[in-house]
Amino acid sequence: MSRKNLIIMKVAFIVEVLITYFIASFFSVRFIEVMFFTGIVFAGGTFYFSSSGGSITRLFTSQVSGQTGIIQKREQFTYQIGPIFTASIIFFFIGLVFFILLVSGIIPPKA
Repeated sequence: MSRKNLIIMKVAFIVEVLITYFIASFFSVRFIEVMFFTGIVFAGGTFYFSSSGGSITRLFTSQVSGQTGIIQKREQFTYQIGPIFTASIIFFFIGLVFFILLVSGIIPPKA
């Protein structure tokens, strides 16, 4: 992995940690209690915005074809696994481990 991608991953991870911290402090819960859920949002959002040719693209293409009568070329579904998506997936899996530990009772609830 190149140095540039590592720096991008670190910055993305820091931004995700900061956003999760502010959400946790806003709702007065522990950081690890919301880490799983924000990880899902980050990973899903990053996947959605880094992919192309999915169901939303087909919907818009069909609407335009129906309104104009011009049949457009269909775009193949593609996604790119970039450094931001990788950082989001890592954050998600760390949050998943903490969530499983919280639910199973290994990490005690907040007193």
